[in-house]
Amino acid sequence: MNDTLERIVDGLAEQGYAVIDNFLEPEEVKAIVGLDAFHEAAASFKKAGIGKNQDLQINEAIRGDYIQWVDRNTAPAPVKVYLDKLQALIQAVNRGLFLSLKDYEVHMTVYPPGSFYKRHLDQFKKDDHRKLSVICYLNEDWREEHGGQLRMYLSDQTVDFLPLAGRLVCFRSDQIEHEVIAATRERRSLTGWMLDQVAELRHL
Repeated sequence: MNDTLERIVDGLAEQGYAVIDNFLEPEEVKAIVGLDAFHEAAASFKKAGIGKNQDLQINEAIRGDYIQWVDRNTAPAPVKVYLDKLQALIQAVNRGLFLSLKDYEVHMTVYPPGSFYKRHLDQFKKDDHRKLSVICYLNEDWREEHGGQLRMYLSDQTVDFLPLAGRLVCFRSDQIEHEVIAATRERRSLTGWMLDQVAELRHL
C-alpha cells in the first residue's frame, strides 16, 4: 500500500494527477457493488445537481448522474475499507505535498446508460476547500466499446481513462477540467474530494 500511495503523491507532484489500478482489489470491488445501496440506486439515490446549497440546480443537459452521500459513521464494512485507504492517502499527500488536508467527503455515484457530465472544474466559485478529486471505479468487465471515459483537459492535451474496476484517479480539483463521456451501460464509482477543512463544518 505504501508504494501505491507514493506513486499517487509522485503523480500529483509531477503532473497534477495520478491513475492507479487495483487501488481496490477485485474482491473489495465485488463487496461494494454487491451492497443493497447500489442495487436500489434507481429508487434511493438522488439526482445530482450543479452548484452548492442555495445555488444548487438540476440540469440534465450538463450532468445526469445519481448520488448518495456516504456517512462514515454508518458506512457498511466494504465501503469503510475504501474510506480507510483514503485516510491513509490524505496522510501520504500531507507528508509529500504539504497540502494541509484535513478531511474528505465521498458519495456513491451511478450514471445510467447514455448519461454524462460535461466539462467542468470541481471547485466551487464560493468554496475553495476541495483540493483533490478522488474517484474509484466499480465497473467489472468494462471494455473500451462501453465508453464512459473520464476525459481530462490538460494544458497541452486531453487524456482519457476508462472507468475500470478498482482504478483510482486522483487530481487537483482547482486545476484540471474534466468531463464524463456517455457510456452504453451503467457506470458506478465512489466519487469524493479531499478537503482542507473538516467535512462536518461544510454544512453548518
